[in-house]
Amino acid sequence: MNMLTQTEIFGVLSTGMIFISRLFYFNSVFRHGAKPHAFSWLIWGAISSVGFAAQVAEGAGPGSWARGFACATCFLLVAIGYMRGDRGYTRGDWITLIVSLMAVPLWIVTKTPIYSVILVCIIDTVGFIPTVRKAWERPYEEPAAGYAFFTAGAFLSVFAIERYTPATWLYPVLMVFTNCSMTAYLLIRRNKTAVPVLA
Repeated sequence: MNMLTQTEIFGVLSTGMIFISRLFYFNSVFRHGAKPHAFSWLIWGAISSVGFAAQVAEGAGPGSWARGFACATCFLLVAIGYMRGDRGYTRGDWITLIVSLMAVPLWIVTKTPIYSVILVCIIDTVGFIPTVRKAWERPYEEPAAGYAFFTAGAFLSVFAIERYTPATWLYPVLMVFTNCSMTAYLLIRRNKTAVPVLA
């Protein structure tokens, strides 16, 4: 019986953390009234597809497993967000969505994985704007635990990478920073509201 390699172990652990983060998110939506913003999840799903493809092309190996799983569940959350999420789309939300999705095809033009990943990082960060805007007034509609476990998953995925190049490690490192920041942002905003939070 073959033993798992170190990178495969971290690949399994990182994917497990992403799985737990999604469980927290789904539980918060269906039991505690969380309302995902479909625009953010659509942007993240589209961008994750590009990031995942770039990691696979550059030989990330098990380091790409968590990204692939996260990508698939992003599109599931798009559907959930549309049916049960925040529907108060602002003009700024629409602009963010349109600009982000228009920029996605540019990764094909770049032809270089590192440029694709840099573009992915920029668009992925922009994708937080609709959710950050919504969470400013209603932080209880976003599960902080979900972002915290996603941070852990992204961090572990860095150690699952088999071949380190900027194209394989830059995106998961950004995910650590943005999701950790989102967790802190939600906790700070919740601390300033009188609304009880269960998620």
